[in-house]
Amino acid sequence: AEGLNLCTSGSATSCEECLLIHPKCAWCSKEEFSSTKSITSRCDFLQNLIANGCAGAIENPISSISVLKNIPLSSKGSGQTHLDVTQIMPQKVALNLRPGDQTFWKVQVRQVEDYPVDLYYLMDLSLSMNDDLDNIRNLGTKLAEEMRKLTSNFRLGFGSFVDKNISPFSYTAPRYQNNPCIGYKLFPSCVPSFGFRHLLSLTDKVDRFNEEVQKQKVSRNRDAPEGGFDAILQAAVCKEKIGWRKEASHLLVFTTDDVPHIALDGKLGGLVQPHDGQCHLNEANEYSASSQLDYPSLALLGEKLAENNIHLIFAVTKSHYILYKNFTALIPGTTVEILHKDSKNIIELIVKAYNSIRSKVELTVWDSPEDIGLTFTATCQDGLSYPGLRKCGDLKIGDTVSFEVAVEARSCSSEDTSHTFTIKPAGFRDTLEVVVTYNCLCGCTGHTVPASSKCSGNGTYSCGLCECDAGYLGARCECEEGASGDMHHAMCREAEGKPLCSGRGECSCNQCLCYESEFGNIYGHFCECDDFSCARYKGVLCSGHGECHCGECKCHAGYIGDNCNCSTETDSCISSDGQMCSGRGTCVCGKCQCTEPGAFGETCEKCPTCPGVCSTKRDCIECKLFNSGRLADNQTCQKHCKDEIITTVDVLETDDPNAILCAYPVNNCVMKFTYLELASGKSNLTVLKEPACSSAPSTVTIVLAVIGSVVLIGIILLALWKLLVTIHDRREFDRFQSERSRARYEMASNPLYRKPISTHNVEFTFNKLNKSYNGTVD
Repeated sequence: AEGLNLCTSGSATSCEECLLIHPKCAWCSKEEFSSTKSITSRCDFLQNLIANGCAGAIENPISSISVLKNIPLSSKGSGQTHLDVTQIMPQKVALNLRPGDQTFWKVQVRQVEDYPVDLYYLMDLSLSMNDDLDNIRNLGTKLAEEMRKLTSNFRLGFGSFVDKNISPFSYTAPRYQNNPCIGYKLFPSCVPSFGFRHLLSLTDKVDRFNEEVQKQKVSRNRDAPEGGFDAILQAAVCKEKIGWRKEASHLLVFTTDDVPHIALDGKLGGLVQPHDGQCHLNEANEYSASSQLDYPSLALLGEKLAENNIHLIFAVTKSHYILYKNFTALIPGTTVEILHKDSKNIIELIVKAYNSIRSKVELTVWDSPEDIGLTFTATCQDGLSYPGLRKCGDLKIGDTVSFEVAVEARSCSSEDTSHTFTIKPAGFRDTLEVVVTYNCLCGCTGHTVPASSKCSGNGTYSCGLCECDAGYLGARCECEEGASGDMHHAMCREAEGKPLCSGRGECSCNQCLCYESEFGNIYGHFCECDDFSCARYKGVLCSGHGECHCGECKCHAGYIGDNCNCSTETDSCISSDGQMCSGRGTCVCGKCQCTEPGAFGETCEKCPTCPGVCSTKRDCIECKLFNSGRLADNQTCQKHCKDEIITTVDVLETDDPNAILCAYPVNNCVMKFTYLELASGKSNLTVLKEPACSSAPSTVTIVLAVIGSVVLIGIILLALWKLLVTIHDRREFDRFQSERSRARYEMASNPLYRKPISTHNVEFTFNKLNKSYNGTVD
């Protein structure tokens, strides 16, 4: 092996110590194998021991698994023998574990078709539920019709609750004993208050359910919260009286229109004794400890519901949906649906919740020993492997999913001790029983020889070594303690010139006796090693995830690095959508390093600038506000959207430069919202209360618009034509004028021009009145 040899540096002085160092370490029990310098050479990697001539005498136990019960999975639930239905395979395995050596096996789970269903309807009969009571009087018949579409074996039961009949939770004055509604004008008559009343055990005769419901009358309590958690616990633990079948799926439908009382609320009425988690139904099937015990805690409810394989369905009004949805994160296997104020949608609600429950499988582990490490890898319907996940969703009835389970013992338990723990799908009666034993002993230990001649009669020979009696030292117990001299010092120096026993011990009989240290153990043939001089992380030696061996950290399984601070597990890097670091980074040392620009968060789930972010936030809006969409399953929505703060507004402001505006279509309308990352790591989503819709134009409007458009286009074309013609005419006229101005004729020089007046000159002379005239006559 290259680098540090964990086996030889571990200073193992026995076969059992060697096996604990590392799962790849082996021990040589051959008598002549030990070198003249160190017994630790017996503990080495297997290939080194074989190369050094120890073949045939090697102790190297390995972990093993035996399948003790492996009945094939069933395909159908209802038949002649319901107890034969199998939904998990195998059913029992035995593990023989060597510390540090991982063992793997595969678990298959299938939700069979036509599985029997027991449904117990637990109803709030406080005064505000009066209209709901009227609407469910024929619920049994209608519900049975719908459920028998899903299973041919359906049974129905009924119980009711109000609150503890003590002050200040109920009206306790004498005048209210028989009718707490006295003086209440809106509803003057009602029955006395009660904690929980079991009315009908689970039965396939649904007419009896209708009869019991029709007999019921509402009551009145003083404060708003109800005592429903008392009722849930009694319905879960009183198995015989309720009639839960082992071979059926158990559904507990809890209907209410208000918040519940929880643990410690009972102190207001002087109840200081915590709930004991036991059944307290008297002969009249009423909760008899209502006035003695406090309300149960959420943790106790979750424990008892899981213990009895019960799926709890909260059917609550919209105003209390968020509160009960938060409860589902604290009570495993619970779902919540919105109940209309008059309970008219109760059948649709139950069928939807049942289908949601049957569409997922999640493995749970019960009573796992502290020194056992378990990891799961889920292979769901898409065929992909998801390390660190133990849940599959989006399943159809009859689908089979598988999980690879890796188990590792971190240490050895007491000798001849076995542990048993259980793996089971949440809400299933089927279980996988796992029996664990520890493979920590060497076979050669059974051939121990006390006072062996091989040990000079001063020790016990075991697995090739001498375990010396008190007062004796040496490979063969040949020296007495305190013997000194140079002849016994030669083997106590790591090299010539080095101090005896590295200056951290005394040399006796060629063997170093290491000093004690307040910091830890000093060991090694030359006292050259210790278990405290290793790298630390945040002041913790080997980060608390490894052991210090001779100056180097030997990391536990699942951790690497000089100080073992780097986890190889990737489950913490799996984002809520099942992707590694949301597909925007890489997992390094169990933490996501985001590579996508703008991405941040523990699993790189935050990325305002990444494409597709609007789609992701849309899923959270749909499931949180409207209980719809891809994440409508309550636990899935709670897990995916735990960091989303959603606010509804009438008008959406878009002037924040850091906010991302998103929109998506909803029934021919557009739902708009803005998305802003807060410094706390949470996301602030501001959503319009109602989608933005535009009314469709009428046919007449469309026809008139088309005609008007055609006319307008025609006018525009005519105007353009007229403009072009005018421009052309003006250009022609201007050209004519220009040519005319250039055509100037000289009248005198025109040979063709003749003056229209002719002139003739006649010379004559005459006398008139003794005057003479000489001239021309025209």
